[in-house]
Amino acid sequence: MPKAKGAESAVEEIQKLSFEEALKRLEAIVESMEAQELPLETLLAQYQEGARLAQLCQAKLNEADLKVRQLEKNSKGELTLKPAPIAEEQG
Repeated sequence: MPKAKGAESAVEEIQKLSFEEALKRLEAIVESMEAQELPLETLLAQYQEGARLAQLCQAKLNEADLKVRQLEKNSKGELTLKPAPIAEEQG
């Protein structure tokens, strides 16, 4: 199954991208899809890659948001990370 293996390596490559790299690639895909008349298969492949990139960007933004929410000032007025609150189970 070379196609599945290729798809796996593409996903792995996307996971290695920084937020900025993923966003830049996503913007390039959008521009390409808007500016060119591409075959359906190419459009679908670009759409799939774009969807993966969008998910990665969202995950990285969520992670950054969590870190910002966890920042607190210590007694010296310095910002430090506090542990994330654990949601209590409602029974």
